[in-house]
Amino acid sequence: MSEDVTHTGVDAAESAAAAITAAGFPRMPARVMMALIAAPSEGYTASELGDRLGVSAAAVSGAVRYLQTLHVIRKVSRPDQRLARYEIIPDTWYVMMSNNSPVYNRLAAYIDEIGAAHAEDHAARLRAEEMAEFFRFMSLRMPQLVDEWETLRAERRLQD
Repeated sequence: MSEDVTHTGVDAAESAAAAITAAGFPRMPARVMMALIAAPSEGYTASELGDRLGVSAAAVSGAVRYLQTLHVIRKVSRPDQRLARYEIIPDTWYVMMSNNSPVYNRLAAYIDEIGAAHAEDHAARLRAEEMAEFFRFMSLRMPQLVDEWETLRAERRLQD
């Protein structure tokens, strides 16, 4: 890619990044991730990400390091290109979500302890019980949801 890179989907990518930031994901990694979702097929270099986002090289560096740690993006070096590029790793999101089942179970156990510590406070105990129940539900359903997603995706691919 050259200096005259046209970035498409910028507004939607920034809105998506803001939404996942509001849900607790760090802001700059969210912006980088959404920029890479909207990137051309060959991905972006760090410089192109900085240009696309209007941020410093240091901001891009920290964000890509964070996303690589989560295994959401990867750095791709090609012999015919001087600079490495970054791209989204396929299937990352649902794998990451399904791997959270043990976390949901641990959260449920901790929240059960909170509820038990508030045996005399009916409202606090009920809030804790309901939240723990929700996390156990998520732990149980997440693998099933991933299986359903894989089936749906395979069916769509057959139709294309």
